Amino acid sequence: MKNFTLILLSLIAFCGSMSAQQEKGIIGYDNWLNPWTEFSPNKVDYNKPTQILSGKISKDTKLYKSDIYLLLGDVYVTDSTTLTIEPGTIIMGDFESKGSLIVSGGSKLVADGTKTDPIVFTSNRSVKKPGDWGGVFVLGNAPMNTISKESTLNNGLLPKNAQYITYGGDNADDNSGILRYVRIEYAGKRTKGYDYFSGLTLAGVGQQTIVENVMVSYCEGKSFDILGGNLFLDKLVSYKSNGHDYEFNYGTQCKITNSLAVRSPYVSGPSVPRAMSVVSYHKKDEVDAAKEQTLVVAENLTLINLSDDLDYDISVGLVNEAIFIGEDVSFISDKSVISGFNPAVVLDKKIKINADSMNKIQFTRTYFNNCNGNIFRDGFTNNDDLENWYGNRAFNNVYSKGPDSETFIDVKNRKRPDFRLRINRIIASSDIIED
Repeated sequence: MKNFTLILLSLIAFCGSMSAQQEKGIIGYDNWLNPWTEFSPNKVDYNKPTQILSGKISKDTKLYKSDIYLLLGDVYVTDSTTLTIEPGTIIMGDFESKGSLIVSGGSKLVADGTKTDPIVFTSNRSVKKPGDWGGVFVLGNAPMNTISKESTLNNGLLPKNAQYITYGGDNADDNSGILRYVRIEYAGKRTKGYDYFSGLTLAGVGQQTIVENVMVSYCEGKSFDILGGNLFLDKLVSYKSNGHDYEFNYGTQCKITNSLAVRSPYVSGPSVPRAMSVVSYHKKDEVDAAKEQTLVVAENLTLINLSDDLDYDISVGLVNEAIFIGEDVSFISDKSVISGFNPAVVLDKKIKINADSMNKIQFTRTYFNNCNGNIFRDGFTNNDDLENWYGNRAFNNVYSKGPDSETFIDVKNRKRPDFRLRINRIIASSDIIED
């Protein structure tokens, strides 16, 4: 009887904790970052390459875990070819030739790793640094908002055939393959006149493409660059990159869930890098106003800036806003966490503060922590109208000034950090436990 009473009390306590669990920020009963991520890739010995990839891959090809591959220069997957990469395979970008992998429109990349055997793209240098090599580009045939339905990547890639870097089209269901349990480390080469490459560029990629459990770390450029397309992104990680962690542009229609951006003020680039930049264009005359403009639905994100002394880092200009939202953009943030930024959100100065604009830019059940201000319009120091709007109880936003040690479970663990939210020692989760 005594044992039965203990079991009953335990069940009551467990059910009570389930109902009380937080649901903001990245979620999961288990820390889904384990064991496939790597937060100290400079300490990993990947051995030497045994195979070289160069030029053009124009027939179905598979890469195997038993070999280590070197990307020599720009390597193109063309002619409706599928490149399949076995779980656990290591692919190195060559430092001297700034190797990159470009999957052209109509072709597929099937990089389907596992939690215990992720696929790794990394530098071939013994002492690795951001920008050692190019990056990974996946091009598809999904729509954009540009005047022409097709565009070319104008960022320093110089193929023999421009069709290899053409993307966009009419197929929202475009299937460019699978990127799952993949790490991309030390990418982001600098190109003359074209800024930096991104770790992972998804251009005109459609909703049949699977992109989940992908980590980009120590990139000299942007971690994730999303140009147009229709995508669902889940469990992405950007770690200490110099450029934007996530940029959405050119009419992207995207839902991103349960994803993480970890910024450091001590590795940022010379521009104004943010955890997330959401824009519809760089120049308004590039796009067709009649087409769908950028729409991003962000659910259960954690955007965190790790500063040793946040007040000092803000005072000397090392910390920027977490999110920048451009003109003609629809953006929805729900159940997300924004912690340690200056301020949390900046809206483009051309955005009018009225009901129409505010209905397109929503922050609900969002946890704003330790930010030097919450939501501002660029160039305006008075944000009372925005504070009143988003502070309305109907949006159920939360404002706090808690240190990282009390806000998150374990952000200082260099081997296995845990960025899930901790409030009153309750782990953020919305998962259902199954037998």
